[in-house]
Amino acid sequence: QVQLVESGGGLVQAGGSLRLSCAASGTFFSLNSMGWYRQAPGKQRELVATMGSGGSTNYADSVKGRFTISRDNAKNTVFLQMNSLEPEDTAVYYCNVYGVWTTVKFYRNDFWGQGTQVTVSS
Repeated sequence: QVQLVESGGGLVQAGGSLRLSCAASGTFFSLNSMGWYRQAPGKQRELVATMGSGGSTNYADSVKGRFTISRDNAKNTVFLQMNSLEPEDTAVYYCNVYGVWTTVKFYRNDFWGQGTQVTVSS
């Protein structure tokens, strides 16, 4: 099992920046993909950015050039640096892990954090 704890959300004015962090803990050897999703009121959860264990990244078109994902594999932590924030970025941001290696096998499971609120005022 993997437990995810997010931090770093809050209220910011348009044009401002926030940095989200997500620390993973549990019984595993290493993590596959780590990333961030978000869900705005009345909308479906959507991908924001993901990073594979080898460093490959995937971003939603709406955040390209403004958000940067990074991870510290030694600390099992993923970060999301969000710059030039817009009111449309307001949402609950969820940390996600997909795929976990133990010393025995690879598990194709999704794990989610509890979410952290990001609110961007105009």
